[in-house]
Amino acid sequence: MRAMVVARPAPIEDSPLALLQRELAAPGPGQVRLEIEACGVCRTDLHVAEGDLPPRRRSVVPGHEVVGRVGELGPGCTRFRVGDRVGLAWVQHVCGECRHCRDGRENLCLEPQFTGWSADGGYAEACVAPEDFLYELPQDLTAEQLAPLLCAGIIGYRALLRAEVAPGKHLGLYGFGGSAHIAIQVARYWGCEVSVFTRGGRGRALATELGAGFVGEPFERPPRALDAAVVFAPSGDIVPPALAALDRGGVLAIAGIHLSDIPALDYEQHLFQERELRSVTANTRQDGRALLALAAEIPIRTHTRSYPLESANQALADLKHGRLQGAAVLVPGTE
Repeated sequence: MRAMVVARPAPIEDSPLALLQRELAAPGPGQVRLEIEACGVCRTDLHVAEGDLPPRRRSVVPGHEVVGRVGELGPGCTRFRVGDRVGLAWVQHVCGECRHCRDGRENLCLEPQFTGWSADGGYAEACVAPEDFLYELPQDLTAEQLAPLLCAGIIGYRALLRAEVAPGKHLGLYGFGGSAHIAIQVARYWGCEVSVFTRGGRGRALATELGAGFVGEPFERPPRALDAAVVFAPSGDIVPPALAALDRGGVLAIAGIHLSDIPALDYEQHLFQERELRSVTANTRQDGRALLALAAEIPIRTHTRSYPLESANQALADLKHGRLQGAAVLVPGTE
């Protein structure tokens, strides 16, 4: 099979991903082989490619927004049949035994495995994954439309929960890419007023189209105080102004796996009056099931730009430099 691998972490402008022919192992007990239809391009993949996330596997295949068809079942698999459409997301194994798993917080597992970081992912024509960590997907949407839901959607949904977003509240979204353009659709469905803060012109136009009541620069003050906010951009310097924009008792959630340094905070300006700062760490499978059900109910429509598999470096560069409106998706077999 063809696969794009991180030959050596480096700036994406140096094309650290290389196209190789790889032999795919047969699925083991509890595993299935996926014939990949599409794989979304996530900022976490950029962090893996550039080395912001220390390598966990040599020459890893990135990608964790995987949509595919079941091609082969390993011993003991009973959930799916060959030909079923399924999705594979960021978390692909938890121990099930540590204190966090026992408490129902498997996203905080002490021995997790992650698709496209510690295990090969979806920048390929096929991959192998545990059956227990696959999601059932609808047949009536294209693979390109579905792919961003599997991380951008799930993590955005968890970030909204962490920020305690409630119907009718005023929500701020900082950064407006693949994840935020899904989160705003959830928030608007919940009846929230949404203000968006982003540097990119493409993002601003899409935010307005999707119902943002205010669109401004990241350091701009909102028209009124925010009840909750989510930072999607990987820039720590956005955190202080986002905290300062919160009303008393407001919550700010940081949705990324990697963030540049946060400048010094002023207690009275940024945290006093019970303002809260929270991180978001991976997701539980229940988060994934809940988001996919909500996506069908709303229904969520993702805005995507498709690239052939061998153009993964270009897709990641376009993501890094804000040249996308919505999300990028790799589609094996296209040119």
